[in-house]
Amino acid sequence: MNNSFYYIKSHEKIAKDVYKMVLGGDTSSITAPGQFINIRLDGFFLRRPISICDYDDETITIIYKVVGQGTSELTDYLPGMSLDVLAGLGNGYDTSKSGDKPLLIGGGVGVPPLYNLCKKLISEGKKPSVILGFNTSDEVFYEDEFKALGADVYVTTVDGTKGIKGFVTDAFDKVDYTYFYTCGPMPMFKAVNAAAKTSGQFSFEERMGCGFGACMGCTHKTKNGNKRVCKEGPVFVKEEIEW
Repeated sequence: MNNSFYYIKSHEKIAKDVYKMVLGGDTSSITAPGQFINIRLDGFFLRRPISICDYDDETITIIYKVVGQGTSELTDYLPGMSLDVLAGLGNGYDTSKSGDKPLLIGGGVGVPPLYNLCKKLISEGKKPSVILGFNTSDEVFYEDEFKALGADVYVTTVDGTKGIKGFVTDAFDKVDYTYFYTCGPMPMFKAVNAAAKTSGQFSFEERMGCGFGACMGCTHKTKNGNKRVCKEGPVFVKEEIEW
């Protein structure tokens, strides 16, 4: 974990209520796709945990959705301003279990952490397929970015205004896969768990207090006892999760 100030290089709206921010600073603590950062905002007691979409030696890219006062406040931060950030939090995805044809399943703002994962899997010689699930067409983002990496991409929308009408599981019959990785809301997780034909890894979204394991506020029950989403997670293997 690293705590330092990061400067905002760019900040833009990319879909309905969804924003992309690129931060410049120390990325040495980030070791795997699926980790997250925790941002301090002026006037708020708790930091805001946001998954890492992508990173390199000098920058971190995050994508977030405005869902409350904190994320609404974040939209006012402009390029050139700085943010107090805890970086490199949590345990990310393990790509060693993926097999040759991994399936990546993202729902809404669960999509971002799958982007760097997709890059890593492709760099390892794998051929990933990606299912991106949204409610409606004006919420869709990063379809083209995943395609540009070389992945096969399927978009689902609940109202059918783009791609396949329905939920992410309605695209499962389009894909032959050896393992899956997913991030999104709990109802989607339960549907994926029921429909998946292989093992896989779930990256949980959870409200957090500290973000690094001290407060126990984001504990989730597993078959191996209670585990903290921020510390032992956010990624858990399918077989250990208690639904």
